Amino acid sequence: MAAREALRPVDGRETVRVRGAVAGKTMTDIAAAPPTEPSSDPTERKPGRRADRSLSGGRTDTWRHPAWVRVAHWLNVTAVIVLIMSGLNILLAHPHLYWGVRSTFADPWLSIPPLPNWLLIPQGRNLAEARNYHFLFAWIFVLNGMAYLMLGLITRRFSRRLWPTGSDLKGIGPSVVEHARFHFPTDDHARTYNVIQKLTYLAMILIVLPMMLITGLSMSPGFNAVGGILLEIMGGRQSARTLHFIAAALIVGFIVIHVGLVIWTGLFNNMRAMITGWFVIEPPGSTAGPKRRGGPPDDAGDAS
Repeated sequence: MAAREALRPVDGRETVRVRGAVAGKTMTDIAAAPPTEPSSDPTERKPGRRADRSLSGGRTDTWRHPAWVRVAHWLNVTAVIVLIMSGLNILLAHPHLYWGVRSTFADPWLSIPPLPNWLLIPQGRNLAEARNYHFLFAWIFVLNGMAYLMLGLITRRFSRRLWPTGSDLKGIGPSVVEHARFHFPTDDHARTYNVIQKLTYLAMILIVLPMMLITGLSMSPGFNAVGGILLEIMGGRQSARTLHFIAAALIVGFIVIHVGLVIWTGLFNNMRAMITGWFVIEPPGSTAGPKRRGGPPDDAGDAS
């Protein structure tokens, strides 16, 4: 029979030490205590996650990006930059956009003005070489994107970090206000993405980037030889070309805003997180941007 031994009271309660054997195993120094509910604290260490590291001044170093996310990010940065710059070179071979099947030269939907050579890959007008760059880095972009999507689903990173919850969607109003004021917390609220970030990243991953890929494939003569149904769905080669340009313009707009917010919320900290995986959480109440009256925000996050 197990023996019970009373110990000194702790916080006004008596702790009981149980000594004995159960199923042939000795139980020693097990404190009898009521069961506790699972913690929902975002700072609690979870399996596969590295523990936070305490820094001076009340700051905390927290693990944010695993190696595969960082590698995919920088490969994507390289591929998208080359795709945009080589794509501009290709576009300048005929800098006019139309809708439909044919080019109505007298009435283009949009005309692109001359661009400086430093925006083009290769430097200067060279359609054949620009296509070589474009197709090569398109494959790098596609393969990298497929690996990123597969790992994001397998590790459930998308559901944990990107998919908005019901409470996220209810807080979209305050989040819009925070963004309009350029007010971004750098304390514990920065551990997670806010609802606008989640929706924006999902729109890029699930809508804009696939749109750029599909419209690009629909213009490929080799792909059309295998199955040209995509071109019909797009409404013709000129419509596909225009939609491809619109997708590229949305990506450029995203990059400009993304890089601006990375700088605004702490360039060194955000770059360090995407290079080493570690991100510094500032003391409670810390913010990037102009100070405001009132308490901490209900919905906010990092911009990296």
